[in-house]
Amino acid sequence: MYMPAHFEENRPEVLHRLIAEQPFGALITNGPTGLDANHLPFEAQTDAMDSSHLVLRAHVARANPVWQEAATHPEALVIFQGPTAYISPTWYPSKHETHKQVPTYNYMVVHAHGRMVVRDDESFVRGLVARLTRKMEAGEPVPWKMSDAPADYIAQMLGAIVGIEIEVTRLVGKWKLGQNKAAEDRRGAAQTLLARDSDQQKAVGQAMLDAPPAF
Repeated sequence: MYMPAHFEENRPEVLHRLIAEQPFGALITNGPTGLDANHLPFEAQTDAMDSSHLVLRAHVARANPVWQEAATHPEALVIFQGPTAYISPTWYPSKHETHKQVPTYNYMVVHAHGRMVVRDDESFVRGLVARLTRKMEAGEPVPWKMSDAPADYIAQMLGAIVGIEIEVTRLVGKWKLGQNKAAEDRRGAAQTLLARDSDQQKAVGQAMLDAPPAF
């Protein structure tokens, strides 16, 4: 990923927070037929003794060849996309003076590199699905839980999926938030986003105000 120094975000706690808030990642692998992408919800776990250590867990359909290919092609990249927003040149005060501005997109993204290990055992998959379900259902008035379905049906569903685990060896974060712009221009664009109805635009606007400037 192209990374100008002023867009680099390397604080583990910031990168882990985006993954926790945006757990639906794109798993990129390079198997025998070339590049492949699978889109999966991930569980992220950090080490209590080492907060920089991160393990990602997910599950795929048993019919999906990606887990079988991991034995010979274990290298993996998982991309977690945070909030994004289009930025119009008209939001920069300097545009109206010099007209030297162009459109762009601001965004936050994390690339997690590691090696994929297959966890094809019922207890691992059951525990993973239970934890993911509790997290995703937490906001529901009456959260669904695995015990709501017949036990034999759940066993059948669990048998149709395979667990995967990725020990992250490198995290790369890019927070492209106008850090290379003049302070007045960045504030103008951020305040425009904060005034919009979209939560995603508001999130980018606030992040722009929070990010340290490049100069």
